[in-house]
Amino acid sequence: AGFAVLLLFQPSHAELCPPSCRCQSLGESKGLHIDCSSRQLREVPALPLHTRRLYLHNNSLSWVPPGALDSLRSLEEVSMSDNPWNCDCHILYLKLWLEDVSAASLANVRCASPALLRMKPLRQLTGNELGICKRFLPIECLEFFWRDLILIAGVIITLILVAWALKFSKKLVCQINLRQYNSRR
Repeated sequence: AGFAVLLLFQPSHAELCPPSCRCQSLGESKGLHIDCSSRQLREVPALPLHTRRLYLHNNSLSWVPPGALDSLRSLEEVSMSDNPWNCDCHILYLKLWLEDVSAASLANVRCASPALLRMKPLRQLTGNELGICKRFLPIECLEFFWRDLILIAGVIITLILVAWALKFSKKLVCQINLRQYNSRR
């Protein structure tokens, strides 16, 4: 009876499955196979931490919010092709995440927009092609910018002073040597 009660209150893999997806257990402690493909999803659903295989292909995904996939540390396989990816600066998170997790999947992700990048593989995009988001930098970034600028200016001023001091010290040594030479004559 105690074992039956324990089973009732222990969360099963099925309970963690996103409602718009089909999930299958890969065995005890091996994780889940989550198939969210061809569901007309516009955003990535909340996914269980122990997801091993994730299929999000053939949906209506255009971008993934930063951090949305970071908790999937057990992921071994992912498919995200055939989505209308908008390849502007917001796609950078997905590109970097796929580079770390699944280079093979990254090769199959292609841009749908903007028109200039249509059908171009995401892995081939450079920072210049991704464009600039019209958002201001967070305050922390600006603080780092000013701190770094002050440090660089300090280093440059120090180098100029050291160069000047070395030049002055050589002249001083030459003058001392000449005085000693003249006084011996």
